[in-house]
Amino acid sequence: MAVSKKEALLQAAKDLFGECGYNETTFKKIAERANVAMGLMTHHFGNKEKLFLACGLDVLENFHKKLSAATAGAPDGMTAVYRYCKAYLDFSVDPSTNWLVLVRCSPYSDMKTTSDRDIMIEKFMQIHQVLIEALKRGLEDHSIARVDPVQTAIIIVSLMVGVNRTRVLTPYAPDNFYEEALDFVVRAVAPCEGMPLVQE
Repeated sequence: MAVSKKEALLQAAKDLFGECGYNETTFKKIAERANVAMGLMTHHFGNKEKLFLACGLDVLENFHKKLSAATAGAPDGMTAVYRYCKAYLDFSVDPSTNWLVLVRCSPYSDMKTTSDRDIMIEKFMQIHQVLIEALKRGLEDHSIARVDPVQTAIIIVSLMVGVNRTRVLTPYAPDNFYEEALDFVVRAVAPCEGMPLVQE
């Protein structure tokens, strides 16, 4: 199926925001990468901030779908939590996801208007909600320890963010860093010693 000019512009923008960051990405670079006239960007997206918002929302929508799919078929809450974290980290190292749009260009700092920031925060809360539901399920089926699901979700997502940034942006991560992080999360919410934790 042929890619529309709007889709080509969006993909080129995601690539460049990820590669170069928000400040270094220009309409001219995006138009050249997409092989599309610069005027079409203004027509479709308005300005650079709106184009960045469209890129961030597109990546977040795909991320949400991936996390929801990963947890949907889990046999218990603990496994859902594990699959959520694994899908989070897998998504972050898949070049086709344009994850660097979110890493290099934080929507919290780069969105200039309150309405844009609110839109991004709402979408990020949907990402958290998938994990909250997995934790609630684990409380119900006793596959995880008695924890506050909202606070625990925030802690786990914060861990995923730090682990991802350490691997993607620094030279410090060992080869098995993601696997160790997943094991850490499972141990942190495990109900007791000696119980089978995850059904992969």
